[in-house]
Amino acid sequence: MARYREANCKLCRREGEKLFLKGARCSSEKCAFDRRAYSPGEHGRSMRRKGSEYALRLREKQKVRRIYGILERQFRNYFQRAAREKGITGQTLLRMLECRLDNLVYRLGFAPSRKAARQLVLHRHFWVNNRTVNVPSYQLKPGDVITVREKSRSLDLIHQALREGRGAELPYLRLDKARLEGELLEPPKREDIPVMVQEQRIVELYSK
Repeated sequence: MARYREANCKLCRREGEKLFLKGARCSSEKCAFDRRAYSPGEHGRSMRRKGSEYALRLREKQKVRRIYGILERQFRNYFQRAAREKGITGQTLLRMLECRLDNLVYRLGFAPSRKAARQLVLHRHFWVNNRTVNVPSYQLKPGDVITVREKSRSLDLIHQALREGRGAELPYLRLDKARLEGELLEPPKREDIPVMVQEQRIVELYSK
């Protein structure tokens, strides 16, 4: 399965803002973006950002892809599915991405980053409705319950992440730290999704 294998910090520098791809490290003094807040590459310091409409739309699309850790073909498939749904396409797209299993594991605070959440899911550390699911892109529906498997309840990574988690603050999630489980209560509303992007620009990009 294809996936991005280079340094995550380069992605933040390319977008010109923190995408928080490495968990707590992004808030520490070790954050590469704080030390080198310019584009990566030989000409990064002197690179001027293009201000064309196409460039702005492309940057929004790339930003969302990188936040959720999705490659281009998969992202395009999400957009095509969102375009077929009723409602506002951009908001539907974000809702689909937000309801991915790896993202909700991260949102609930069971992992310090989406990349770590993806690994935990692939290694079969979670149940969904009492069934093992090891597909990071698995789409959850309202009422679905994510539980840490019995054999995985002693993992230091999960407990350390829970101490820093923000899942309980999101209105569309319920987190029970004592039982190591969380539930998707309702489809996320756009105003409740903590992703600072202009999704309408993505719709405009793919509509050309």
